[in-house]
Amino acid sequence: MPDSPRDSAAGGALPPAAVALMLLLCLVWGLNTVAMKVAGQGIPPVLLAGLRSLVGTATLLAWCRWRRLGFGAWRRDGTLPLGLLTGSIFAVEFIAFYVGVGLTTASRAIIFIYGAPFFVAIGAHLLIPEDRLTHAKAFGLLVAFAGLLLAFADGLLVPAGPEALLGDALCLFGGVLWGMTTVLVKASRLRRALPQTMLLYQLGVSAPLLLLASPLLGERWTLHLTPLVTAAFLYQAVAIAGISYLAWFRLVSRYSASRLAAFSVLSPVFGVLAGAVLLGDRLGPLFGLAVLLVVAGLWLVNRPAKAA
Repeated sequence: MPDSPRDSAAGGALPPAAVALMLLLCLVWGLNTVAMKVAGQGIPPVLLAGLRSLVGTATLLAWCRWRRLGFGAWRRDGTLPLGLLTGSIFAVEFIAFYVGVGLTTASRAIIFIYGAPFFVAIGAHLLIPEDRLTHAKAFGLLVAFAGLLLAFADGLLVPAGPEALLGDALCLFGGVLWGMTTVLVKASRLRRALPQTMLLYQLGVSAPLLLLASPLLGERWTLHLTPLVTAAFLYQAVAIAGISYLAWFRLVSRYSASRLAAFSVLSPVFGVLAGAVLLGDRLGPLFGLAVLLVVAGLWLVNRPAKAA
């Protein structure tokens, strides 16, 4: 892909190369679920998010220096205020999600946070003329989300604690912020910024905010680093924050935000598979049907619109 973002086929069906890259990103993000569990054994969660953004920022700067890439005219193009806003939203999103996960069950947290594609679809419909919500896309989102519900049906039936409703609300709020960030990038002048500039805004701004929020939320900066915890953290900081997010912003700058966001429901599905393979987690009896529903929903979302 060229370094200058364009809106090629902004509202149309995703081309095969974009679909393949999104599938790879969803696999990488799904493995992140396992990495979070492992890294969380030695690093407090909000501190983990802050350190991830900090190392991700360093990785991005090193990569851009190596590739001799600049960050564009960010001082003069009017994107700085919006960039600071998206970075702040990014930080609050992770605080809401990490705190929410601690109050509710993992399955409920995943269901609520992955409501984000619906918020992206609604926001894109209202603010991005070329990315309208059609009946087929809406039905496809519902089918894919039904598959997600089925994949986590066992976990949803487990009784939750008395603070679960607050945890659910925080995770849902995190999903709203996730969707808001995606739409803001696509619907504002940020769409003209270079992908590396958009990522620097998010990582560079969120790192100090998350590191400040960690002690304010009562976290103790006591680390229990083992080789496995360190490897899981570096996977999140380098592979997720430093590389995969850059690829994501490149896609968002070029293609339909709602079609791209719909693929995110595959991430927890890949996470379940990774947990089964790497951690020995049990797959539910309806998991295969759940995957078929998710795939069918994504096909409906990405199906080319019929000519009028």
